[in-house]
Amino acid sequence: MFTGIINHTGLFKGYHRGKQEIAVEAPSIIAQIEVGESLAVNGVCLSLIKKENKALFFNLSQETIQKTNLGSLRQGEMLNLEQPLTLSSPLSGHIITGHVDSRGKVLLISQKKPGKRLKVSFPPELRPYFIPEGSVALNGVSLTIARLSPSSFDVELIPITLKNSNLGNLKRGDAVNVECDMIGKYVYNWISKDKR
Repeated sequence: MFTGIINHTGLFKGYHRGKQEIAVEAPSIIAQIEVGESLAVNGVCLSLIKKENKALFFNLSQETIQKTNLGSLRQGEMLNLEQPLTLSSPLSGHIITGHVDSRGKVLLISQKKPGKRLKVSFPPELRPYFIPEGSVALNGVSLTIARLSPSSFDVELIPITLKNSNLGNLKRGDAVNVECDMIGKYVYNWISKDKR
């Protein structure tokens, strides 16, 4: 479990064994994580398989490559990193599993002083899990939905989010990892089970 509060970033160093492994340079966190432990990389929960020099290595499944933006990274691209919650961790964002629901696409970026506003599209099957002022995770960052339409939502990016994550580097057309609010998914599933 994660909170969507990004305290570390890393750099994409490359793929290995085709695209079965990903290497991430992360000097600020490498001493704090051991082989077998989980780390959210752009919001995707991955297990560390080895550490070498200043790089962390993780396996990528075919589903991860198809469903997230981790299969289409560019050399040197900044990645959001978050260690899992502990029992003593404050829950500053919202509960995030690291199990990405889909890729979204950045449709529009506008200045909204002192930050920015993003419009992001999502697949129609995700619409039941979003509510106005509800939570969503983009690339693992906990955000609040400012405006909601049938196929897109807007989120506000405040200066600290722009500084501490890779969301400030996004351009129109970029893919982002979208994780819907877990509580919303459970509630929707519970309510709709009687209709099946």
